[in-house]
Amino acid sequence: MLQDIVITAIINGSIYALLAIGFSLIFGVARIINIAHTAFFMVGAYGIYLGTQILSLSPVVSMVGSTVLVTLLGLFLYKFLIDPIREHEAAVLIATIALAISIQEAMVLLFFANYVSVPSLLEGFFTLFGAKVFYQQLITFLTVLGVLIALWLLLMKTKLGIAIRCTAQDKEVANLMGINESRVAMYTTLISVGLASFAGAVVVPLTTLHPYMWMHPLVMMMAVVVLGGLGSLKGSFIGAYIMGFAESLVVFLIPKGSFLKSAVALSIMIVILLIRPEGLFGVKFEEER
Repeated sequence: MLQDIVITAIINGSIYALLAIGFSLIFGVARIINIAHTAFFMVGAYGIYLGTQILSLSPVVSMVGSTVLVTLLGLFLYKFLIDPIREHEAAVLIATIALAISIQEAMVLLFFANYVSVPSLLEGFFTLFGAKVFYQQLITFLTVLGVLIALWLLLMKTKLGIAIRCTAQDKEVANLMGINESRVAMYTTLISVGLASFAGAVVVPLTTLHPYMWMHPLVMMMAVVVLGGLGSLKGSFIGAYIMGFAESLVVFLIPKGSFLKSAVALSIMIVILLIRPEGLFGVKFEEER
């Protein structure tokens, strides 16, 4: 059981890391609390189902096509819905909640409320320390790890990454240094939505699709961000794996734990807010700003 807990925690933690880092990016640069972030995760997942099961496209083509189309959809919605009200945080919060519910209802209309699934890309498994590790799980983990490394290189080694980090630390100084803050926010939105849709694409063979599947990842993502520190990418990465292990322990060790995992995540979030409101790495992030 211990091996199963570790394997499940690593897979779930990797997915939560993609979601939380994308959420933290757009918050750090544009100060947007995007409740619809996991709705794009859901649309990306349905894009794979549409491509492979309905249009009979290859999984790779479906994954690339779904990620690109959802990213463009996110950019369109940002430009025409979020950007005009970006300076009003309460309005943005309400708008993203409405957007998430609208996307949910659109999925209900298009795919009904049925539970559907996508077959694994690679069948079979191997044994590691007495536990079964499916090849699909290994592919998912390696793919997510590759994307996280590529994101780190982008943020640390490129001019765009420097501009994103500068804008996140101090928007006014970034503007004075000649950085186009509005353009950086647009590029950050592309990256953020792309990460969410890609996370949905890679997790498809490991889960069941339904129009309400965005809610639990939203709860876990918010718990991760609060635990790590709002806006801290390092905190989001570490917090994602902490919450992944916490979720796995609840599911495997508590009877009917799968019904309690969201409640446990919310409880952890509340405790962190009471004990350390800035999260694990929030103080350092504020000092850097």
